[in-house]
Amino acid sequence: EYGYDIQNGKAIIPEWETEIKEGAFLDCKELTSVELPQWIKKIGDRAFLGCSSLTEITLPEWVEEIGGGAFCGCSSLKSISIPPSVTEIGSSAFSGCSSLTEITLPEWVEKIGGGAFSYCKSLTSITIPPSVTEIGRGAFSFCSSLTSITIPPSVTEIGGYAFNSCSSLKSITIPPSVTEIGTCAFRGCSSLTSTSIPPSVTEIGQYAFRDC
Repeated sequence: EYGYDIQNGKAIIPEWETEIKEGAFLDCKELTSVELPQWIKKIGDRAFLGCSSLTEITLPEWVEEIGGGAFCGCSSLKSISIPPSVTEIGSSAFSGCSSLTEITLPEWVEKIGGGAFSYCKSLTSITIPPSVTEIGRGAFSFCSSLTSITIPPSVTEIGGYAFNSCSSLKSITIPPSVTEIGTCAFRGCSSLTSTSIPPSVTEIGQYAFRDC
């Protein structure tokens, strides 16, 4: 059904594979762990979407691309290490990974896609590397346990709804590189007591700080 053997909850993937194809394990509730071959370069869109029993996966060091919705809804996944070869986190890639407590992004990531970590309700901290230039729309929305975040001086745009309803967020540092803060970017950040907006910002979207 899934194109790969699954034995005792573990996916058996041939060692010569270089890509986990789109939707390869879509809604595979029996999957608990995956060991990816070392030559995998791409995790396709929705590859592990809805794998709600998946607790463990190791991404090999040659992975370059994590597709949209790749791990969306993997609600039992507690941690994941993203290799330094990855430059872009796809839209909704880890959305709904509600058991994920922390994540470190590799130093060469340039773009965090829209909704990439939305609804990661157990995520308490995340390190955004200085290579990131864009934080996508809704990237961290509804991360209700996130308490603080530092935006690196490489970022020029904070997308709409980027941190919407991060209700535990107490502090945020906006660097002087940012020129645009999107609509509802920090809406519903009800624990936020203060922030400083640098003079580089020329546009603040509607309701950017509403209900703070």
